[in-house]
Amino acid sequence: MTSIALFGAGGKMGVRLSKNLAKTDFDVRHVEVMPAGQARLKEAVGVDCVEPDAALDGAEVVVLAVPDTAIGKVAGMVVPKVAPGTIVVILDAAAPFAGHLPERADITYFVTHPCHPTIFTKETTEEGRNDHFGGIAAEQAVVNALMQGPDEHYAIGDEVARAIYAPVCRTHRVTVEQMAYLEPGLSETVCASLLVVMREAMEEVIKTGVPRECARDFLLGHMNILGAVIFEEVDGVFSDACNKAIEFGKPMLMRDDWKKVFEPGEIAASIERIT
Repeated sequence: MTSIALFGAGGKMGVRLSKNLAKTDFDVRHVEVMPAGQARLKEAVGVDCVEPDAALDGAEVVVLAVPDTAIGKVAGMVVPKVAPGTIVVILDAAAPFAGHLPERADITYFVTHPCHPTIFTKETTEEGRNDHFGGIAAEQAVVNALMQGPDEHYAIGDEVARAIYAPVCRTHRVTVEQMAYLEPGLSETVCASLLVVMREAMEEVIKTGVPRECARDFLLGHMNILGAVIFEEVDGVFSDACNKAIEFGKPMLMRDDWKKVFEPGEIAASIERIT
């Protein structure tokens, strides 16, 4: 059995991971410093936490399930204590991209992040359809990056990623830099911002007297079919009227230079703000 030291095991993400790891053959040592987190983990998974040094003793993999803002501090305490050849797994590219991980050439840094279940769900169960975050019942893809370390460690990191984010339909191998373009660039700066604008637009329509339930049904239904066409989930085309609305609507909503959010400096600045 591969031994895993899971730091932050009692946090929101840590409990999610602990539940999934409990279904595997991994030897998991749970670390949580907050009493509330320890109690939460005990109630959810039925396991007790151990001291950090005990968890690290002989651990082949160390998973840091802690917030981006705490990664540097926690890694600074943990990484100097791990044995050469240890695989340190980080769950987001922000801190690694920003240079918040201690320099140590004799260990592996592996970064992994879930894609979350697609909106074009093929789930056949109610539990799966209601698992919007992933890691419970709905399949999701996962993005991995071997930041440093021998290439054979990628397979081990991928196995851990598939376990903690299960059920997983597929994994994608990218670089840490490419992962930063995916998040925060694509997923948060662009997607989340535009979705907030769409919600605000719905509220403007409601102000005109359209019933809230009607506006919500209309918007979400059109998000489904329009998204299916745009992302080639179905073979379809827009009407001439829709194409005209896009032609005149996009310049009203988007600055001409909006793609600057993907320039390396902008990505770095965005990550600096959240770490």
